[in-house]
Amino acid sequence: MKKIITIGEIVVEIMAADFGFGFREAITLVGPFASGAPAIFIDQVAKLGQPCGMISCVGEDDFGQLNIERLGRDGVDVSAIDIHPTLPTGSAFVRYRPDGNRDFIFNIKHSACGAIGLTASGEALIDSADHLHVMGSSLFSDGIVGLIRTAIDRVKAKGGTVSFDPNIRKEMLDLPGMREALVHVLEHADLFLPSGSEIFLFAKATEEGAAIAEILDRGVKAVVVKRGAGGASFHSASADILVPAFEVTEIDPTGAGDSFGAAFLTCWLRDMAPDAALRIANASGARAVLAKGPMEGTSTMSEIQAFISSNAGVSA
Repeated sequence: MKKIITIGEIVVEIMAADFGFGFREAITLVGPFASGAPAIFIDQVAKLGQPCGMISCVGEDDFGQLNIERLGRDGVDVSAIDIHPTLPTGSAFVRYRPDGNRDFIFNIKHSACGAIGLTASGEALIDSADHLHVMGSSLFSDGIVGLIRTAIDRVKAKGGTVSFDPNIRKEMLDLPGMREALVHVLEHADLFLPSGSEIFLFAKATEEGAAIAEILDRGVKAVVVKRGAGGASFHSASADILVPAFEVTEIDPTGAGDSFGAAFLTCWLRDMAPDAALRIANASGARAVLAKGPMEGTSTMSEIQAFISSNAGVSA
């Protein structure tokens, strides 16, 4: 099977136990949970039995060890996750507002994540890879942008493929060089996985169908649009397929899109038909929201298949 790698942030996530606005008073917190969008993604890939690994950096602390142990236990190649001797592991404090939106306090760029670079173990992992998955949230520094560019070149040079999930917070779009970095990744992507309106970040069109056509015209082989409760759709030069979501009661939405992307990509690399891959990915995303904690809802293929069987005919 093809080996998938990703490059980016690993953090711990600590959540407020109750709904509210911000962190300006003493409140009950739960965690720490292993987290970071690319880490959630690669954990889900590993749970599906696909060879995979990650390049990252954590602190020499309990939070870093928690993440390395979790990823390694689930089957991720953690040989290229460095341990920084002085910088702490990245963190994300999360509070859910009454309307379901979230407030975050991040320490990523100035944590061990900011020290991610190309090491001998990272080079070895890149050289072992058949596919690179890039997340926009990871393009937070010149160093990691350069590393991802290098990995794209090396993977592509040996006939490998690249997928891209923009996964970008709006406040990151104004960072120097961010738009250029995003466009560079898209220009080399074989599979593009935007969520909803993210499709318009890279198109002049204001109508979705025309925007998707623009993306495909740039050389992307397939576009998969994540639509949350609206399901997901697959678009290529020869097909447009919509598969509805499963109807579930959401406990925690964090990580659902990352799990979806991991499941779809794994199935895509196994040459599964797009509609079947979308159904498995939808189930992976649905199961992810049923657990408290960003990585706690990642699933094995047998768990996904059981979920699909028990929810036959139940869609949003």
